[in-house]
Amino acid sequence: MNNKTIVLTGGGTAGHVTLNMNLKNELSKHFDKIIYIGSKTGIEKELIAKNTNYKYQPITTVKFERKKIFKNLAIPFKLKKGINEAIKILKESNPSIVFSKGGYVGLPVVIAAHKLKIPVICHESDITMGLANKLAKKYANVICTNFKSTAEKNGKKCVHTGMPLAISKLTKTEAKNKLNIKTNKPILLITGGSLGAKSINEFIFKNLEQLTKDYYIIHLVGKNNFNKTIKNECYKQIEFSNDMWTIMRCADYAISRAGANTIIELLANEILTVFIPLPKTVSRGDQIDNAKFLEKENLSKTILQEDLTLEKLQNSLIYLKNNANFIKKSIKNANFENGTEKIMQIILKEKGT
Repeated sequence: MNNKTIVLTGGGTAGHVTLNMNLKNELSKHFDKIIYIGSKTGIEKELIAKNTNYKYQPITTVKFERKKIFKNLAIPFKLKKGINEAIKILKESNPSIVFSKGGYVGLPVVIAAHKLKIPVICHESDITMGLANKLAKKYANVICTNFKSTAEKNGKKCVHTGMPLAISKLTKTEAKNKLNIKTNKPILLITGGSLGAKSINEFIFKNLEQLTKDYYIIHLVGKNNFNKTIKNECYKQIEFSNDMWTIMRCADYAISRAGANTIIELLANEILTVFIPLPKTVSRGDQIDNAKFLEKENLSKTILQEDLTLEKLQNSLIYLKNNANFIKKSIKNANFENGTEKIMQIILKEKGT
């Protein structure tokens, strides 16, 4: 094995790629070569190309479909093809370790690494372990977790590390100047994740005039979701940003989906947040679990998408405002620390010799 090469993998959404990008500075201190194995068409290919100098290697990937069940009949064949493609890449690159952020993109790489006796570390961001990591657990040496309770519930292989964070050093004023935001109103960030959230976007568009009476809104609508018809001096629309930390430095409040990476970034910036998790009809329910856990711990408010109304949203934002000191104290006590150091310690300990 080449102790100076590491293979990273994971993808499907930006959340599965962000962690791997946030590790780049530390990884470069210990590895001469960083290879990223991802899908042929997923968002990770674009993100890796724009934000890192990792060498990108595509393979065949397959996602479990919760709606189009007949598509799942092809899973065994595509998975086998992806594993064989990953084996070829791993033999050629001869890495000392594989690190997987999870998601369906990472599973064939994890299985391939196991077959070649290459150590594997996975990372799970959500409260409840995703299907890909549940399957990968058998092949992994260690699974790092974002939440302490996830490690406690999933056996000896799991270690609570938190998540690597690319923290901005800008002040709030500097961040506002960088984004050319001039307002005295509280700033409300709306984000539905890297691909946007159509239902949240439409709700904000519909209620924009009412919401901008009280807030200046920064709205991340997602790629190809830009609404050119809106003209409002208290509204800034962004398709997608590779610099979420600068945007979050500006925000006082947020309305967001409840993907684990976004949660940690928002709470690390002590932003008072209303989470609108992805419904179970289009997901495994992990975002609902995440959001309900946070509300139970007095860290945020949650509104299920089917219950979303302007009145409920306004009342939730008022609650956050009136209880800001208590919530921010709860966030500090929850100690969502930067997990970079702990994860790097595990990588260096487990890598092959």
